[in-house]
Amino acid sequence: MTIVPYRSFEPRLNPHRTKIEVPGWAGKPEPRRDGSHEYGWHCMPFVEGAQYGIELFYPFDNELVVTQQNGQVALTSTWGPNPASGVNWPPFRTFGEDYYSYQILIDLKVPDDMAVLTQPHPRYFTSPVNDVPLAVPALLRTSWWPMMAFVIFKAPPAGVTHTFRAGEPFMQMLLVPSDPEFELVPMTEEQAAEREMRSRRIHDSRDTLGKDTTWLSSTNTVFDGTYHNLMRAARAKAKGAATKPGD
Repeated sequence: MTIVPYRSFEPRLNPHRTKIEVPGWAGKPEPRRDGSHEYGWHCMPFVEGAQYGIELFYPFDNELVVTQQNGQVALTSTWGPNPASGVNWPPFRTFGEDYYSYQILIDLKVPDDMAVLTQPHPRYFTSPVNDVPLAVPALLRTSWWPMMAFVIFKAPPAGVTHTFRAGEPFMQMLLVPSDPEFELVPMTEEQAAEREMRSRRIHDSRDTLGKDTTWLSSTNTVFDGTYHNLMRAARAKAKGAATKPGD
């Protein structure tokens, strides 16, 4: 396990591993059964992807509303007097024509071969009213850069409002390799044949693999637990191999 020390000048940012909230931004607690409405938490790849990073929470009591007015970014809030803490006040400012910044002042010390990748919080993709701030991806090599001074957000289009509310997660950060050392190449014929065979086996066995987990949502979308069941089997196999006597 990688240990990542951090420091923050605003305790209420409350950085921690992203958690699925049900009920909450990941959906209502409707069971996986016929007639239920589908939500993000019903999809295991989304759940794993959503919980892969570190979420940060809006640390102020005053609500911040972001809109486009007359082609310009508008940041509307009641910030009150400058606390004279040495940080920019207000901490949110326009940045160019279509963006705005937040002086976040957080420091994550990652290993030399890793970096911090800023991302939208996963609730951006589940909000039914499209009101979640849109953090812009940025790769920061914080092993030698000791402070993330600010982060950038994309302003919403005209007619849409993004809102920061006290205690709500507004972005996340992923810990990734600082240099992605891979090369994308076409599969060999043998590799492609093996993958195709595996794909056909899963397809032909789906009724069995998804038995007792298939359901039809209220929008007539079919769900089943085939992927989830195979994932659990793969994890069990890997765990067994790691704890094999004599290793």
